[in-house]
Amino acid sequence: MIAVAILLTVLGLLSRRLGRVTRASPTYIFSFVAAFFILVGVGGRFWVFLHPMATEYDSVVWILVYNGAPAFGLTLGVIVAWHYWSWLLAERD
Repeated sequence: MIAVAILLTVLGLLSRRLGRVTRASPTYIFSFVAAFFILVGVGGRFWVFLHPMATEYDSVVWILVYNGAPAFGLTLGVIVAWHYWSWLLAERD
């Protein structure tokens, strides 16, 4: 998941450069938000690795941190990447 967060960060940086040239709206910021949510999930998984016998892992909040944050981050990253880079697929002959 760390590799996906790095990928989204690099994609956000590339999208920022593309947006400056094309004067597009700055929705590339959502790639950084998506990377943040994935890193929240990484932090939750690391916490479980350090404290495997804790009892708070059955709560809804913990399930959202452990599974929901990475899923939301990945979904948001795909949507933003599709929005910024779909022109590559449209330019075929």
